[in-house]
Amino acid sequence: MSHASTADPEYPLSGRHASTVADLDRLVVECRACPRLVAWREEVAVVKRAAFRDETYWARPAPGFGDERAPVLVVGLAPAAHGANRTGRMFTGDRSGDFLFAALHRTGFASQPTSTHRGDGLTLTGLRMTAPVRCAPPANLPTPDERRRCGPWLGRELELVDPDVVVVLGGFGWQALLATLEEQGWRVPRPRPRFGHGAEVELTGPAGRMLTLLGCFHVSQQNTFTGRLTPAMLDAVLLRARELTGL
Repeated sequence: MSHASTADPEYPLSGRHASTVADLDRLVVECRACPRLVAWREEVAVVKRAAFRDETYWARPAPGFGDERAPVLVVGLAPAAHGANRTGRMFTGDRSGDFLFAALHRTGFASQPTSTHRGDGLTLTGLRMTAPVRCAPPANLPTPDERRRCGPWLGRELELVDPDVVVVLGGFGWQALLATLEEQGWRVPRPRPRFGHGAEVELTGPAGRMLTLLGCFHVSQQNTFTGRLTPAMLDAVLLRARELTGL
């Protein structure tokens, strides 16, 4: 398998060749385009956290999760080293995910309030979750080049899912999403719209497509443990997404 940059139009794992969301999910888990991220995700799976020493880590890119034609898309940052990098499901297996899935259940998007592993029976209705970077990065900090390499995956997912609203968790996801939309031909104002909790921006894309971005503080522990992001604040953003899409 070639490990060429996804900027190469012939690179088979750029996402552009996927004709369905299922194809995209199947292809993305085989991506090895970013050597630093591949080395880190695999090292974490060997060293492990003591609490998970008996578990087999996923240690691959995390595909999106949820409805394949969802009107609401949730965009985060990247898989957590001992969360999605362990379980193979976005926002699953860590405190951030616990906070998010509880809110998704309260607001009618999730069938249950917890997400522990890929076979736990959880389903999402009207919503899909994804990230601009699919591999766990050291210190939760992907480089700009890693974001650009991973961008085509998010771009193709946006085309295939075709959501009406994107709930963006955190400033990194906000900037990464705007960059990807711009690369796809969407009209992104300059200067770019600023991220903020409760920010709401309407964008126009190719063929007159419309998309509303909703900003939300990230569900990281530094926000949820300090009260910067409360359950009520997160619920309000998710309910606004329901309102905008008529769910």
